[in-house]
Amino acid sequence: MGFLSHPIAKLYYLNPKMKFPPIKKLIHDWNHVTPPPKRKKPVSLADETLRDGLQSPSIVDPPLAKKIEILHLMERLGIQSVDLGLPGAGVHAKEDILYLAKEIVANKMKIRPYCAVRTVLSDLEPLVEISQKAGIPIEAAAFIGSSPIRIYAEEWTLAQMLKLSEEAVTFCVKHKLPVMYVTEDTTRAAPEVIRRLYTAAIECGAKRITVCDTVGYVTPPGVKSVIKFVQQVVKKTGEKVKIDWHGHRDRDLSVINSLAAVEAGVDQVHATGIGIGERVGNTPMDLLLVNLKLEGYIKQDLTALPEYLQKISEAVGKPIPDNYPVFGKDAFRTATGVHAAAVIKAKKKGDNWLADRVYSGVPAGLFGRAQEIEIGFMSGASNVNFWLESRGVKPTQNLVSAILNKAKHSNHILTDEEIWSVVKNSQNH
Repeated sequence: MGFLSHPIAKLYYLNPKMKFPPIKKLIHDWNHVTPPPKRKKPVSLADETLRDGLQSPSIVDPPLAKKIEILHLMERLGIQSVDLGLPGAGVHAKEDILYLAKEIVANKMKIRPYCAVRTVLSDLEPLVEISQKAGIPIEAAAFIGSSPIRIYAEEWTLAQMLKLSEEAVTFCVKHKLPVMYVTEDTTRAAPEVIRRLYTAAIECGAKRITVCDTVGYVTPPGVKSVIKFVQQVVKKTGEKVKIDWHGHRDRDLSVINSLAAVEAGVDQVHATGIGIGERVGNTPMDLLLVNLKLEGYIKQDLTALPEYLQKISEAVGKPIPDNYPVFGKDAFRTATGVHAAAVIKAKKKGDNWLADRVYSGVPAGLFGRAQEIEIGFMSGASNVNFWLESRGVKPTQNLVSAILNKAKHSNHILTDEEIWSVVKNSQNH
C-alpha cells in the first residue's frame, strides 16, 4: 500500500488541520522495498574498546577505575562479549584483565569475557593463569595472519602456521578455555589457506572463528562472498561453530560492511566505542548499535549510549567530533529556518514521534538525545519564537526582531548568553 493510498493519509490531505496520529506510513521506506534476508538467530556484539581500541596511536590507556565504568556500561547496553585486553602485553595488562574478570564474576554480569592472544605459549599461559584466578572461563581469541602479503613479509610457511594454530587451540582446550580462532587479514587471504587454517582449528576444538578485515580493505559484496565461503568450510567440518566478523574503517566502510556480515548470517560482530583503534580505527560500536536497532536486528534499550561514548571519550582522551553521527554535539541541532520550522510545527502538534523524524533520519529519543533548535544567521522568526517560548519568555515582535537582527549580523550560532543579553536589554527598555 502506497503512502497516499493509506486512509488516514487521504483524510489528512483533505483536512491538514486534523490531528494526525504518528504512523509508520508517514515515511516511505525505500530501504526495505527489497526486504533484507531474515535472520534465524539473534546477532551478538563483541566490544573491543578495551583491547583493539587501545591500540590507537593517539589515545591514552585509561586507569582501571575508568575501564570498570565502561565495562558496566557495556553490560547495561546489552553487549554480549568483551575483549578484556592482551595478556601478553605485560604485567600491567595482566593485572587489569584479572580485575575486570573478577568484576564480571562479583557482579554476576552476563557479558562474556575474552582476550586476544597470539598463537604462542607466552600469550596463552598468562590467560590460563588469569582465568583460574578469576574463577571464570575466558575465551582465547587466538590470532594469526593469513593473507599472502603477510605470509610473504613474515617468511612463514603454511605448515608453520598450521602447527602454531593447532598447538595453540589444543593448549587452550586442554586447560578448559573456550577458543575463538582468528585469522588476521582474512579479506585478502587465499581461499585454500583460509580453508586449511579454519579446518585445523575447528578439528582441534575451536568453537568460534573470526573473519577479519584487518586493514579495512573489503567492500560489502566482498564481505558476503568471504562469509559464504567460510560458512561452507564450517559446514564441511560437521561441527557447530559460530562465525564472527571483525572490521576496520580504513575506507570508511566498517559499518556498512558489518551490516553486510549480519545479513550474510554471522553470529557476532566486533566493534569499539567511537570507533577507536589501530590507524583510523575499528567499526564504531555506537553507530553499529544504532543501525542494528533501526534495522530491527536488536531490541534492547540504547538510551545509555551517550553516556557510554562520553565515558570512553574522557577515559582515552579522544574528543567526540561535533559532527559525529547521532552522538556529536551537532547531530540534532539546527538553526536553519526552514529545517527548524518543520521540527517546531511537529512539536506544536504535541507529537514527539513526529518531531523526532520530520527532519531527522535517526530518532534522537531512541538513543538518549533530543532535537535542539538554535538561532543563527540562517534562522527565521520561528526559531526565535520557539527558543523564547520554551524558556517562558513572551516573544514580542520587537524582541524577536532584535534577536534576529543580532543573529543576522553574526557569523556563528548565538549562544544562550548572547540571546539572554538581548532579552534583558529589551526588558530594560
